[in-house]
Amino acid sequence: MGRPLNAKIYSTIEDVPRKQWAGLASNFSRTQDYEFWRTIERSNLNDFDYRYAVFTDEAGEPAILLSFYTVTTDMAIFAPAGLRNILAGIRRISPNFLKIRTLECGTPVTLTSPPYIIREDISTEEAITAVNNLLMGICRDEGHFILVIRDLEQNAADHCPIYRHFGYHLVDSLPNTHMEIRWNTFDEYLASMKSYYRCKTVKYLRRNEKELVSYKVVDDFHDMAEILHAQWQKVYDHAAEFQREILTPSFYREFSERLGKSSKVILFYRREKLVGHALLMVDGSMLRWLYFGREEAGNDDLYLYVAQKVVETAINLKAGQLEMGLTTYPIKQDLGARITPIKFALRARSKMINPFVGFFYALMNDSPGLKDKEVFKKSPNLAAPCRPAKRVTGAIV
Repeated sequence: MGRPLNAKIYSTIEDVPRKQWAGLASNFSRTQDYEFWRTIERSNLNDFDYRYAVFTDEAGEPAILLSFYTVTTDMAIFAPAGLRNILAGIRRISPNFLKIRTLECGTPVTLTSPPYIIREDISTEEAITAVNNLLMGICRDEGHFILVIRDLEQNAADHCPIYRHFGYHLVDSLPNTHMEIRWNTFDEYLASMKSYYRCKTVKYLRRNEKELVSYKVVDDFHDMAEILHAQWQKVYDHAAEFQREILTPSFYREFSERLGKSSKVILFYRREKLVGHALLMVDGSMLRWLYFGREEAGNDDLYLYVAQKVVETAINLKAGQLEMGLTTYPIKQDLGARITPIKFALRARSKMINPFVGFFYALMNDSPGLKDKEVFKKSPNLAAPCRPAKRVTGAIV
């Protein structure tokens, strides 16, 4: 038997005792930070309805912190292209087909693994038991069809057998992408690449150089919120891959104002005209690439250049790791990103329906089955036969 843990639920982060939250969250990801959740709450994304639970031990000390929410979810969110086209036709007649309200534990705008904070002396089994009992109780009381525990990466692999014990289905999400940053300069990074990938990278650097593309990195962009949101919306409206959270100008404004120097945006200019941006978050030793936006939709080389400059910014900021996120995998892999599998834990409220949840999810959604590319040389020899592109103007301010 584990120790007794009592949970108190709050409907807004403003009501959570800040010292309790900060005391336990201070050594974890910035995505579990008090100000991060204030940013998310104030951004009015989709129909997310957030709640928070603080589990305390017999002495009244915080033991587990949990953020969760209800949201309308597309049950075919990762559907292959053919099925997505069929669904698009059906949804012209019935817009909410296969869209249901779910209860989720996770973060709406980025990935957090595991999606809760557990005090060091609390066992994983003890914590998941408490989390399951609370969330399944809410599912039953409020009539939610399904419960989703999101974004279990390799660091949470030991959580998966415990969820299976409680009847959850462990299913594949789209994978994440990461890059270990081990170079002091972007030139060192280029020189460490195999010739094929280096020449490919340099080619796109040269093309953008000819187009007079430049960039700068800033951490105060609250006054650009409307412009940046419009650029993000342009990309969202033309996305061929999955779409989920819908950002707002408030998100960009709050993100800049509340996260301070942890928030950064790379602004891209072509002939001095702002044409795109990449939104970043500094999370300890990790730099997270969250979103991309551009002024005009187009099949040009801008996105490849943006991805290259995200890598260069990670190097310049002395990050230990760069998280590049979901989708556009070939471009990120060509730059050296590695594939990181992600699992979801799914469980239906109904015991009769639950056995079929895993099968239905696998039927409706497709995992790309990617393999890592060997982009970098194993030899310490850093000869570079491709002539490097000139350094395109960039600044961190």
